[in-house]
Amino acid sequence: MTKAHPRCDELTDRGRLIYGPTPPGGAKACPRTSDLSPNELASVVDIITTARRARTSAVMPDDLRSRSWQSVADTVLALDESLGWVGAGWKVGAASKEVQRAERVPGPSPGRLFERSLVSSGDAVPAELFVNYRLCECEFAFRIAADFPPRAEPYSAEDVAAGTGNLVPVIEVGDSVFEDWYAASGYFGTCYDNGGGAALIMGEDVVGWRHLDLSRASVDLSVNGHHIASGIGAAAMGTPLTSLTWLVNWLRERNRYLYAGELVSTGTCTGHCFVAPGDEVVADFGALGRVTARFA
Repeated sequence: MTKAHPRCDELTDRGRLIYGPTPPGGAKACPRTSDLSPNELASVVDIITTARRARTSAVMPDDLRSRSWQSVADTVLALDESLGWVGAGWKVGAASKEVQRAERVPGPSPGRLFERSLVSSGDAVPAELFVNYRLCECEFAFRIAADFPPRAEPYSAEDVAAGTGNLVPVIEVGDSVFEDWYAASGYFGTCYDNGGGAALIMGEDVVGWRHLDLSRASVDLSVNGHHIASGIGAAAMGTPLTSLTWLVNWLRERNRYLYAGELVSTGTCTGHCFVAPGDEVVADFGALGRVTARFA
């Protein structure tokens, strides 16, 4: 028996309005901006790790809420170690100005990709990867072809392009253990939680992409056959390769490697699209291929 899709008349330009009562950009900023102490940071990591493993919602205690961008970075890196899942690469969140405004964040937010959360286009996306949300974003990802070790001088865009392999069209799927997605922006909640990264739906690798102007490469997003949004690569910091270069240097500055064979997704070109179990999401990248996500 075929499972019926959720009602199509509920779809908007943000997909389903299931992100909580707080509207985009409507979060009330918490008063604290100072860095978390080592003990506080460990507590935040434990809260997120416990909730993510148990697939339960979590509440960030008021005394641990801080709009410290440094603490966000420290937490993301510590969370990677705490979860203990096999890494597959990295993702860039809030690469677009639209998303930065909606989430009230000062810039891009990185997150880890894990082997367990990579799904091939057309396969069912397991419910076990999510706690509260399925936030779909159409992105350009790249397979890394050469190691990028830490070093004193920044990597240039030319350095990064030379060490980059195939392009991969993807749908990045966000989630958070914290309820009310946009309210959590008041303390950078989803950024603390691995930059919101939960799953990556991968299309077919594209070998011959270097002659393309990726800033103008387009993608159309639909849910259950209904068009939701269109976007272009320029949404990812002007071009996806700029976003990739930013991520390489973010890791370099923190004495972290980006290894050959890893995957980097460079940020949404279509904004936020919230969906529900039973929905089918299609990202049409034109000549670069289509990506389909079927949510169990």
